[in-house]
Amino acid sequence: MKVFVAGASGVVGRPTVRQLVAAGHEVVGMTRREERAAEIRETGAEAVVCDAFDAEALREAVAVARPEVVLHALTALPPRFNPKSDYLAATNRVRREGTRNLVAAAKAAGARRVVAESVAFFYEPEGEWVKDEEAPLFRDPPGRFAAACDALVSLETQVLEAGQPEGVVLRFGWFYGPGTYYDRGGTIAEDTLKRRNPVVGKGEGTFSFIHVEDAAAAYVAALDHGSPGVYNVVDDEPAPLHEWAPAYAQVLGAKPPRRVPAWLARLVAGKDLVSAALEMRGASNAKAKRELGWQPAHPSWRQGFAETLAA
Repeated sequence: MKVFVAGASGVVGRPTVRQLVAAGHEVVGMTRREERAAEIRETGAEAVVCDAFDAEALREAVAVARPEVVLHALTALPPRFNPKSDYLAATNRVRREGTRNLVAAAKAAGARRVVAESVAFFYEPEGEWVKDEEAPLFRDPPGRFAAACDALVSLETQVLEAGQPEGVVLRFGWFYGPGTYYDRGGTIAEDTLKRRNPVVGKGEGTFSFIHVEDAAAAYVAALDHGSPGVYNVVDDEPAPLHEWAPAYAQVLGAKPPRRVPAWLARLVAGKDLVSAALEMRGASNAKAKRELGWQPAHPSWRQGFAETLAA
């Protein structure tokens, strides 16, 4: 199968390209930077250098590739996570404008399906702590999360309502593994080692994690499995902050995280991140397992953290 991967040099794009090539697919990987193109070619895939905001160039690149399926793994997160900055602004633009250009290019090239990356941690913080795909998204998210949620709704709507190509949205959990914020050397790992990743209040906010290799495997599964629609791609064990944060610190060899009151955390990190620590809902992967035929190789963050982070 001919597959076009937009965002092929990202933390999920890289393992996705590698898994696609290993499965025998013909892959064209898109990146914004020439130096990353060489990395893509080393996997056995073709590479094209293109900016998703250049609609004409993107249209031409996809037309030349003539893919059956287009994978949308475009993001623009900064190398370092800084909660005091507008760290989501560039990715929000990618999700709005980049998605529009990519869907239009896929349509013009006659692609059968577009599979796009979204997130599984913007469900409305009410009721049960683990949500399926039918649950409503955040209606009134705080702080920077408002613009981020708006951008995600835009992305999902553009992909799902394109008609042709048919749209599949993968709502991923919090990425961990090589190149992520949770990897050794990543910002969250560094902050945890310095005891700057506290448990806020009761720490009941529930996180769903996903290893980047398992995220890539979901992209591969979605090439030809599942009906158009939305799928949560997360591991089997959603966990509250007060449970996973101490375990994560222990694997890193760090001291246990401090506990801080919510009012103090709001002053330091902002109300959006405090909302996540207190109220965020986890996600169920039952639909992805059932309809995509996908299974995470790392079924729990407990196993995954130990395998990827142990010194």
